[in-house]
Amino acid sequence: MTETVLFTDAAVLDTAAGELVPGQRVLVRGGTIDAVGPDLEAPGGARVLDLAGKTLMPGLIDCHAHVNAHTANLAGLADDSPAYVALKAAKEMREMLHRGFTTVRDPGGADFGLREALDEGVVEGPRLYFGGKALSQTGGHGDGRPRGRSVREDHQCCPDLSTVCDGVDGVRRAAREQLRTGAHHVKVMLSGGVASPTDRIDSTQFSLEEIRAIVEETEAANRYVAGHAYTARAVNRGLAAGVRSIEHGNLIDESSVELFLEHDAFLVPTLVTYERMAAEGAEHGLPAASLAKNPIVLEAGLRALELAHRAGVNICYGSDLLGGMRRHQLQEFTIRGAVLPAADVIRSATVTAARLLGEAGRLGQILPGALADLLVVDGDPLRDLAVLTDPEANLRLVMQGGDVKADRLGSPGRD
Repeated sequence: MTETVLFTDAAVLDTAAGELVPGQRVLVRGGTIDAVGPDLEAPGGARVLDLAGKTLMPGLIDCHAHVNAHTANLAGLADDSPAYVALKAAKEMREMLHRGFTTVRDPGGADFGLREALDEGVVEGPRLYFGGKALSQTGGHGDGRPRGRSVREDHQCCPDLSTVCDGVDGVRRAAREQLRTGAHHVKVMLSGGVASPTDRIDSTQFSLEEIRAIVEETEAANRYVAGHAYTARAVNRGLAAGVRSIEHGNLIDESSVELFLEHDAFLVPTLVTYERMAAEGAEHGLPAASLAKNPIVLEAGLRALELAHRAGVNICYGSDLLGGMRRHQLQEFTIRGAVLPAADVIRSATVTAARLLGEAGRLGQILPGALADLLVVDGDPLRDLAVLTDPEANLRLVMQGGDVKADRLGSPGRD
């Protein structure tokens, strides 16, 4: 049962405007934000939290997090016990929530079981928007088999992040299978990648007819397609076929930007994962072949981010970290903040991310009627993004759906 809570003397972060509004009161009732203003009165029995000028902001949204990927050796992940992977995921999701991520989108791996466990309170973690298993062609980014193995296990309970499918009929069936489980989107591998053993980063994957079939099936279910892609050629094929969000996009060019704008599509850069894979990937199980491919996308990522930002592309926050590297989830703020204004980086993890999820007005903003996913932090993140990247020092409270999940504010008052 959620409490009625009145936050007083809050500096409210208006994520849409990129402004901090001091001296505000925010009333939370029934799991949602009931009212915002300077003169609100506390209802009887309400818990009153005096923020003493601290910043009250929406919970963060990571649009590319693999909660099941407890190792960077994704091919080996497929052979783990599903129970073991689920327990590791539960631990990781709790840590994500306590970093300030009240919502994550998992574009490959998480399923309806984890979503139900979170919804029922069996485990503690972010709101989970899952895509089930990502769709890969044979030999594509989601096919983790070494060259000498012909057999592949695609059973639903196999804790792999992907499933392999080929041909228009095959991809239609695969998309329908993920949608049948309640997936919020369908992920498709449009190009090669770093973590896959047998493909090239500059390859294109799936035929246009296959991509269009996946988009058609997904749109028929009122869902959307997210596409893994690096090069402009792969990105542009996906956007032209109706893919809604592009994951990574490190090697895009001006022609890609035009298509993003034409289709009002979204870009989800994941720069921190390449930085951390270069620094500690081997320690966390990243194979040598993947380490060799990593520099190709590492050096281009910031240039692509700046290009997209200047043009006004919809940009969302993503981390894509694997294994023990997931502890660096907040460092994407630092990387982006080196080239973008802080307000725009914060929008990518709040307002714009909520739009991609179809949750505009419900997530990512402090508005009446929005879900009460809230953070209290010391300092002004618009002036210094480091306020967000050091939760041990600066994160004072995490609220999700009106429930306080972490509280270091001190003893609350009652009206």
